[in-house]
Amino acid sequence: MSAFFITGTDTEVGKTYVTALLLKFLTQHKRKAIGFKPIAAGAEEAFGQLVNDDALTLMESSSVHGKYEQINPICFEPPIAPHIAAQQAGVEITLEKLSQYYHQLASLGAEFTLVEGAGGWALPINDSQYLYDWVKTEQLPVILVVGMKLGCLNHAILTSQTLKVQGVKCVGWVANQIDPNMTNFDDNLNSLRKRLEAPLLAVAPFGEEQAKLQIYAALTDLFGINLQS
Repeated sequence: MSAFFITGTDTEVGKTYVTALLLKFLTQHKRKAIGFKPIAAGAEEAFGQLVNDDALTLMESSSVHGKYEQINPICFEPPIAPHIAAQQAGVEITLEKLSQYYHQLASLGAEFTLVEGAGGWALPINDSQYLYDWVKTEQLPVILVVGMKLGCLNHAILTSQTLKVQGVKCVGWVANQIDPNMTNFDDNLNSLRKRLEAPLLAVAPFGEEQAKLQIYAALTDLFGINLQS
């Protein structure tokens, strides 16, 4: 099973949207793929349990299916920082628990697992640890979602530099056009391509009238997909 961790340059940059598009891309090319949202904050009760919209989106976009609690094992009702929500609920998020939930997915038979993070890269999970500690423990390669808006150059470069310092492999990034009115979009995109060491995998344009995902060769190479076949 190949697995990738999807992180973002900030919260609300479209990690779920991009992860869902990547899952659909894999499914389109006959790959067995599943989305995994280990931690979610912001949920409503349905069918006798708390459910998160982002986790449901990943489930709908996957070609391999599991129970909700397998896809999103840690779920809190208030839309706040997960470690604070955990404290309020009287539970503790640990690296061991995250790894246990993650490895249980292997029984579902997916070729690809896309693990969506929460918030940005430096997400606290308890008083002393961050979600990136778990990513490092599992040695997951990272795909960075860049929310294309004013300030994205700073956020993307800082996140990329942090990944490098921490010894985490960033295999590529996706430019998600979250601001339809962003001036000089192409110039900003090219600036990032020059400054980020990892390759551009895809661009997610804003608006329903455009293609959902503009694919670059680095993405097909990463997933082992031959578009000519």
